[in-house]
Amino acid sequence: MRSAFPLVLALVAAAVQADVLAPASAPDAGRQRELVHLVRQDCGSCHGMTLAGGLGPSLKPEALRDKPLESLIATIHAGRPGTPMPPWHRFLSEAEARWIVEQLISGFPH
Repeated sequence: MRSAFPLVLALVAAAVQADVLAPASAPDAGRQRELVHLVRQDCGSCHGMTLAGGLGPSLKPEALRDKPLESLIATIHAGRPGTPMPPWHRFLSEAEARWIVEQLISGFPH
């Protein structure tokens, strides 16, 4: 009798890969406005009101260009222990953190 384990493992791997590669749905327009305000006000209090840096580093596209996307998302969502960067998971979903990172990389909206 053959084990179903390799098939199950392959299906799980395919599902995980599809989830990682599938584009996250963008927040609706109202939530996008809230997220822009949050970044400008809350993130801006440490990263500078123009996001060019302050207590925290610059969040301008040129400063983020060489950073891994998933690492930036994790930093927003989970924070950085031992630094002033707090976790935002209570206020943002991981998909919203991804949307913020994508916006920062492309030049954050006003």
